[in-house]
Amino acid sequence: MKALSRRRHPRETAKTFTVTGFALILLFMFLSPFFYMISTALKTPQQMSVLGAPLWPARAAIAEYNGVEMETYSVPMNTCVGSENDNGSKGLVLVKKGLRESTFADPDDLGRGEFACAVSWRALERPWQFAPYWGNFSTVWETINFPRLMYNTTMYAVLSTIGVLMSCTVVAYGFSRFDFPGRDFLFLVLISTLFLPAFVTVIPTYTFFQKIGWVGTWLPLIVPTFFANAFDVFLLRQYFMTIPREMDEAAMIDGASRFRILWSVILPQSFPALLAITVFHIVYAWNDYFGPLIYLSTARDKWPISVALPLFNGIYGSNPELIQAASLMALVVPLILFILAQRFFVQGLVVTGVDK
Repeated sequence: MKALSRRRHPRETAKTFTVTGFALILLFMFLSPFFYMISTALKTPQQMSVLGAPLWPARAAIAEYNGVEMETYSVPMNTCVGSENDNGSKGLVLVKKGLRESTFADPDDLGRGEFACAVSWRALERPWQFAPYWGNFSTVWETINFPRLMYNTTMYAVLSTIGVLMSCTVVAYGFSRFDFPGRDFLFLVLISTLFLPAFVTVIPTYTFFQKIGWVGTWLPLIVPTFFANAFDVFLLRQYFMTIPREMDEAAMIDGASRFRILWSVILPQSFPALLAITVFHIVYAWNDYFGPLIYLSTARDKWPISVALPLFNGIYGSNPELIQAASLMALVVPLILFILAQRFFVQGLVVTGVDK
């Protein structure tokens, strides 16, 4: 048996390396747009306009000549006067441009002076140096009043998340712990609302909010979250049902009320599910575009970043480095939140899928 296990060990190792390598390739392909966003956001406008520039943030190599910083080019030395037997290439300062012959200077040997090389400067390659440019972020920060947009987006996400947690917790607690006539039927009706397209209710909902004077305020976006939603109620109900009812009965024997049981028994054990719903809704509110667009179109000072970014992209469509910088700045907060809450987030999703 030991000999057999030794013979199979190299195969298992090769299989492990193969699966790991394949997973890493898929991961790289999945994250490549994110890497492109970061790389583009750190490029200068000059690099974006140069044909053949590298994919990573860089600037053309420069050298000082006669007290002025000038770009250097990789020039085959066998094309230059006095270097016919030199087959290498060297970074030289372009002094005078020409179609067939250009004039250069060697920054490492200024005593040589200027000399001609039988090359067209347009056909030469530029040496590039890694140089991330952070000015795009400051430009975005000042152009679209980024602090105000972040404040609006954060307030929308936080207030609506509080509403979702409060309302969905109470409703899920009722469906999981209270026995009343028609409970299963009402829960089925609630779940069936998941199949109702949101755009079906847009016109009547907008008309109602307009008649009561809420259009142009945060109220149409925040108040409805205090009336629960089927998706989050379902997740919490499934999680609450995994908590033994014997704990409720023990608390009731000690004199605890229904609300005290929810607060002291159910919620402390439901932290993963609550955190999963929190992450879900914050990301949803952070990316919500349609709701703020129709209700806050006339109140520009209340716009979240999801509405301001398309306008910014339309104005600076010819500057992809600014667009990617703005998108990256908008992505940072939910990305950090997901990384910090990843363990509890996954745990909440796994447990809510287990039927008691």
